[in-house]
Amino acid sequence: MTAPLVFDGHNDSLLRLYMDGTQEAVDAFLAGTAPGHIDLKKAEAGGLRGGLFAIFPPSPRDKLDLDRMPKGGYQYPLPVPLETAVAEAATIGMAAILFRLERGSGGRFRVCRSVADIRSAWDAGAMAAVMHIEGAEAIDADLRMLDVLHAAGLRSIGMVWSRNNIFAHGVPMCFPSSPDIGDGLTEAGTRLVKRCNELGILLDLSHLNEKGFWDVARLSAAPLVATHSNVHALCPVSRNLTDRQLAAIAESKGVVGLNFATAFLREDGAMNADTEIAVMVRHLDGLVERLGEDGVALGSDFDGAVVPKPIGDAAGLPRLFEALERHGYGQALIQKIAHENWLSVLERTWKA
Repeated sequence: MTAPLVFDGHNDSLLRLYMDGTQEAVDAFLAGTAPGHIDLKKAEAGGLRGGLFAIFPPSPRDKLDLDRMPKGGYQYPLPVPLETAVAEAATIGMAAILFRLERGSGGRFRVCRSVADIRSAWDAGAMAAVMHIEGAEAIDADLRMLDVLHAAGLRSIGMVWSRNNIFAHGVPMCFPSSPDIGDGLTEAGTRLVKRCNELGILLDLSHLNEKGFWDVARLSAAPLVATHSNVHALCPVSRNLTDRQLAAIAESKGVVGLNFATAFLREDGAMNADTEIAVMVRHLDGLVERLGEDGVALGSDFDGAVVPKPIGDAAGLPRLFEALERHGYGQALIQKIAHENWLSVLERTWKA
């Protein structure tokens, strides 16, 4: 088969570059010599032509040891809330990296603010990058920073990562566990939902707890979207979506992006790279069954998670589509999953 063009709902490449802290890391991304899951060379090899590039302000603590997410069960507490000044510095730092990538790419990497921008980037053979925030701690309760970030290019926002903030409550990393943990949106969270609707900013429901999910479903006029989540019935981790949540997303004509993180794919909940592509296909089957062919996309979590060895990095994306074709998926459905469903929901959500 001819590998399709891919738009990916979530990666953490900006965080990787921010944590490195050097211009050399940015240059390596552009030159195709970077470590990690994504650089321009790996992306080109795998057909990855765009996606939501997450700005994630990390917690000031040691990185979660993914090897300690063993099969059978684990329960990590929520990280402590992040100070606004720390979140602002990280958010501005990663936004600056996004624009440095654009400026240094010679036209091969473009920051996009509309679906027309994405299509224009593709026509020029460029990577189409959309500014996304995962964890809104840099945004004040009066939402002034939201207006600034939107003017800079922000088009997608997850109110929380797996920690609480002034807007909402995240889910801790727990297996097995329901996502029904903690309270719903705060008053500031309600204002954030309404303002995002006004501005045409996509609201990402991944990492949000179940009560917050239902608050957004009640308040938002936009399609419901989870950029990188899987089927709770197939992997009962707190980060995945229940059948009731998936039904609400389907009713809103929203989209869910398949998360490649093995701990959210495997029945045993383990973060283990020795995971077959068949497990990914199983979740895609489950998503198609629950959402329909127009509601399923990809949200890899590249550079932010342990992914199956047969995929490896962005260059391995064609192996997933080859497996889907062998499984009986037709070319039309593969194209929808690869990029068409993302462009459709973005076009129906954004104001430009």
